[in-house]
Formats: sequence, structure tokens, C-alpha cells
Amino acid sequence: MTTSALPASHAKRHTSALDDSITAWALAARAGDTDAVEQFVGALHRDVQRYVAHLCGDPQAVDDLAQDTFLRALGSLHRFEGRSSARAWLLSIARRAVIDSYRYAAARPRLSDVPDWQLAVELAQPCDLPGFDDGIALLDLLASLPDDRREAFILTQLLGLPYAEAAEVSDCPIGTVRSRVARARATLMDALVAC
Repeated sequence: MTTSALPASHAKRHTSALDDSITAWALAARAGDTDAVEQFVGALHRDVQRYVAHLCGDPQAVDDLAQDTFLRALGSLHRFEGRSSARAWLLSIARRAVIDSYRYAAARPRLSDVPDWQLAVELAQPCDLPGFDDGIALLDLLASLPDDRREAFILTQLLGLPYAEAAEVSDCPIGTVRSRVARARATLMDALVAC
């Protein structure tokens, strides 16, 4: 049973217990337990990929950014003390990895050797997948949100982070996260009504 199929109180307890386990794995990995490293990475790999996918907007960079996130995290694991959940700690590293990738790209723009790069991109996109149009519509709706609201919405509503951890990842007060999520919901609802 997924957390979304559970009643809210059960889902919170389930998520909290999972976060406790993930944090315990991170602490064990810090102590040199290789099995704990695998469990830690396996438990959070999908969340990291989803988070960086929404932050960077480049589907082809997601795997590289997720890998960079885990490389940074594993290299810094000796500094993780468990004061916050390992999930929040790792997602804040992912956020910095995406920001660094933007800085790198801005400093070193890539050139295209294709005469019509827009056509090449369009042809490379999968378009016969089930739900593809819905996925594009959802991405467009999320993309229409201001960056800070989109980040708060994705962290809390898609990745299921508690507001306190989303505030930690976003480096802002918890009230600000709540406000951003409420405004994002309102904006998305207005957009859906307009469709």
C-alpha cells in the first residue's frame, strides 16, 4: 500500500518511520556499513530524481544531477550528524547541485552543431506514451508557478516532505513554505478551472 492510499494520520506515521529508517541508514553508512549505503541510496534515489527533474527542467540532465547529488552526499557523509532527516539533508544537496549546474551552464554555454536544434529536440521527445499529453499539461502548469512556489509545492505535495523539512531544504521559515504551497494550490486550481 502506498502512502497516498493511507489515511493522513497513518501516512504521516509511515513517512516519519521511513525517514527515521533512512536517517539511521545514513548514520550507519557514515560509520562504514556498505549495506546501509545501498539502502540509503535505494530509498532516496527516486525522490532525488523527481526533485531535480522539477528543479532543472532538463530531462536529459536528471540522471547526471542525481548522480552528482549522491556523489556529493556520500563524500560529505562523514559530516552528517542526523540533526535533520537524511531526506531533507540529501534534497538540500540536490538543490545545490542543480544551482551549481545552472551556474556552470551560464559560464560555459553549449553550442549545437545541428542546423535546426528546435526540430531535433521535438523529434527526440517521446509522444506516443500513455498519459504523455497529461504529463506535459501538468509540467506546463507547474512551470507556470513562480520558482519559490513550485519548489515548495513539489517538496511537500509530490515528494511528501513535512513542511518543516521543506523549509529546511528551501532555506526559509516554515510559514513561508505553507504560504507558498497555499498560493501554488490556488494558482493551479485557477489554471485548471480556466482550462
